[in-house]
Amino acid sequence: MSELKITVSPVQGAVSVTILHLEGNFDRVTANQVIDRARQAHEDGARYLLLDLSGVKILTSSGLLAIQTIFKLFTPEDELQKLHDLKEQYKSSHFKLVCPDPKVYYILNIAGFLQSLLIYNNLQEAISSFSS
Repeated sequence: MSELKITVSPVQGAVSVTILHLEGNFDRVTANQVIDRARQAHEDGARYLLLDLSGVKILTSSGLLAIQTIFKLFTPEDELQKLHDLKEQYKSSHFKLVCPDPKVYYILNIAGFLQSLLIYNNLQEAISSFSS
């Protein structure tokens, strides 16, 4: 059975950042749990989200779709428009990833996520990257 532990932690830096720490398999069975947690954080007022994939053992296409859904949820509409216009390179300042595992990073790369998401090797570097 597929399991994923999701831990939520708020961090106050230059801006208030909500971190979703994932441990386990990010797949068809667990993807909606991650989306639901991100959606709840957004409804509670979070505007900056860091998805910590450090503990992810398996990332499937369902997990990738969940990441894309969360990207759209946290990225303001005017910034999404920049991405769709394709006139400039755009990486979201509202939604970022921590991914130190080379295998998971490789999946994100071949799926094209490096073009629109900032991905960091460690949690502290990612937290420090958020600014108002």
